[in-house]
Amino acid sequence: MQIVVNTRLLLPNKLDGIGWFSYQTLKRITEGNPDVHFVFLFDRNFDEEFVFSDNITPLVIGPQARHAFLFYAWFQFSVKNVLNRLKPDLFLSPDGMLALGAKCKQLPVIHDINFHHYPKDVPFWASKFYNRYFPLYAKEATRIATVSEYSKNDIATNYKIDPNKIDVVYNGINESFTTVDEATKLAARKEVAEGKQYFVFVGSLHPRKNIKRLLLAFEKFKEESNSDFKLVLAGSAFWGMNELKETMDAMKHAKDVVFTGRLNDENLNKVVASAFALTFIPYFEGFGIPMVEAMQCEIPIIASNASCMPEIAGDAALFVNPYDVDEIKNAMLYLYNHPEEAGQLIEKGNKRKQLYSWDRSANLLWNSIEKSLA
Repeated sequence: MQIVVNTRLLLPNKLDGIGWFSYQTLKRITEGNPDVHFVFLFDRNFDEEFVFSDNITPLVIGPQARHAFLFYAWFQFSVKNVLNRLKPDLFLSPDGMLALGAKCKQLPVIHDINFHHYPKDVPFWASKFYNRYFPLYAKEATRIATVSEYSKNDIATNYKIDPNKIDVVYNGINESFTTVDEATKLAARKEVAEGKQYFVFVGSLHPRKNIKRLLLAFEKFKEESNSDFKLVLAGSAFWGMNELKETMDAMKHAKDVVFTGRLNDENLNKVVASAFALTFIPYFEGFGIPMVEAMQCEIPIIASNASCMPEIAGDAALFVNPYDVDEIKNAMLYLYNHPEEAGQLIEKGNKRKQLYSWDRSANLLWNSIEKSLA
């Protein structure tokens, strides 16, 4: 059996949500199925760390697909040519994009369709591309995998796909996330927050992450609590940063907001595990990985009540309306004034996190592969 896999997002030291999903599931699937031959398609020179086992053949094909026009060129010409030449049993695409018209079965992992609901939150040409082609990918796919029941229902409803064709494959929790001791917490606070307690946000500073309202809520929290708390934003800059700059310029407590940029795994774990609480209030997510990482680090969670977040966090988060700045502020004040509630949320998170492991994710994805092959 031969399975060709789109591995263009396996980038050393640059793994994001989909990249981690690809890494963690593919490592387990390839190592666990030595009798299957896998062809990994990269759009640039690859790192040998991503060739997980002897049954993988890496193949580099251009052009580098990092823009809407190049997405089209890579999938519709380069990838399609490879698939029609190799005639694999299946093409697996962890980022959801397919080679339309290729002569083989195809299984995309469509993590979410945020661009359908919020097209202006995505750069213009990317928005046009996603909204033109993802409905076509969904229709052409042999089956579809996605990362939450919310996304499954969203794809089925908006793309008019039979829900029985869609498999839910939850994300797991990376092994790098764990609790830290008090000395490590003190050192991390000293390094990122001048030794003060802090709320933390993890993720790219993307418009749908709702950072502007988080900043406004933090400003109100500071005014009403008179605390020395900081807000630490751990993630890389993204499209839409001008709006954040304007918000920061108008803030009285802007000096208490810390932008760390992208952190490596070890430092990110320390920053999260040393935080007072995670403040994760996007208005749209397909899964929300930082919430389960916070559970693993044993810190309480303030989360948006939108899209998939209640499904993933269950009873282990304090939920807020992501569009209501006062509600977000009030949740921050509540945890600040009720430390016993923080402890209860941590206990609930320790139970909830048992639902999420990469071993389970890999098994669920392999089950979807087997259904596609059948």
